[in-house]
Amino acid sequence: MTPTRPLQGVNVIELGHTVAAPYAGMILAQLGANVIKVENPPTGDYTRGMPPFRSDGVSAVYQALNRGKKSILLNLKDPKDYQELRELLRSKADVLIHNLKFGAMQELGLDAQTLLKANPSLIYCNVGAYGHTGPMKSLPGYDPLMQAYSGLMSIMGEEGRPPIRVGVSITDQAAGMWTVIGIQAALKEREKTHMGCVVDTSLFETALAWMSVQFASYDASGEVPKKEGSGLAMMTPYQAFSTQDDYLMVAAGNDNIFRKLCQALGEPAELMQDLYAKNSSRVQNRSSLLAILEPLFKTKTTAQWIQILTKFEVPCSAINPINTVINDEQTQALAIFQPSPDGNGNICGLPMSFNGIRPPFETKAPLLGEHNLEILGKNQ
Repeated sequence: MTPTRPLQGVNVIELGHTVAAPYAGMILAQLGANVIKVENPPTGDYTRGMPPFRSDGVSAVYQALNRGKKSILLNLKDPKDYQELRELLRSKADVLIHNLKFGAMQELGLDAQTLLKANPSLIYCNVGAYGHTGPMKSLPGYDPLMQAYSGLMSIMGEEGRPPIRVGVSITDQAAGMWTVIGIQAALKEREKTHMGCVVDTSLFETALAWMSVQFASYDASGEVPKKEGSGLAMMTPYQAFSTQDDYLMVAAGNDNIFRKLCQALGEPAELMQDLYAKNSSRVQNRSSLLAILEPLFKTKTTAQWIQILTKFEVPCSAINPINTVINDEQTQALAIFQPSPDGNGNICGLPMSFNGIRPPFETKAPLLGEHNLEILGKNQ
């Protein structure tokens, strides 16, 4: 069966660096769009120099964020290179994505008003830091700053412990995803109006969106959400427990599953009290409930508990390290890790399929300026 490429025929120009805009461009490329990455001489995207490096010297980070694209090398301070980019944007581009610092595109004469005047059907995407308006709009932004400033870091980790961040660049990558969502919506609207538009998103807005439930909870209760460790404020038991040899994540997310958990634990009298029958009551009595559960989970190994809880249909999991995840039979069954076309390593593919087929990993991340001749008719 031929892979579905829903965005085939869509031409995207990416003026992106590091994570957010390149992640958006990578998704679009995997979905079939022709993504041309514009890089600055002499070194190109910052991530080209980030370790670790594959055996061929290519950064694993760059490969993960830029596969499926084409690369052209243009010095935008050179009048000829600048005009070549302007012509691409005028005559061939359906979409422009950038995450340059606030005001940089205006300084280059590549602002939305100018480019949309030359190409009214262009979809112009700003992936900003703190957003396109407000007193902080011109400040630079990075993923850890956004996790801190948005409140996300305030609910991470455990009470009394130092602050921690989500271990992946979650606001960067999610901003890239929101960019793709905005582009897809704008493309759909353009089918009706034949007109482009400006799509704005930012790392800060993305981080705020991750906190939607916490903001709603605060609005309703007036209570500032606190750190819950591996748990969740609005339900319990829904967290990791220490076992005889490791940790175990237990997700007894409703009253029915809690009853099954009690059965799996042998229905100890302490758990069968009315104050633990309903989730709202369990949340109110969280401390006493955990004081009962924690010693029980210490009596067996994680593997033993998984066997028991699975038998009683209680959702649970070990805390898996990366190497375990990669070799897990469920991961393998999904075939989400895709080999590079050059045989040099593997990459995690998009988490979606069309008619049972995942968008393929067809072309590796481009060499710096690899496509200058193809696209611009000249060498680097």
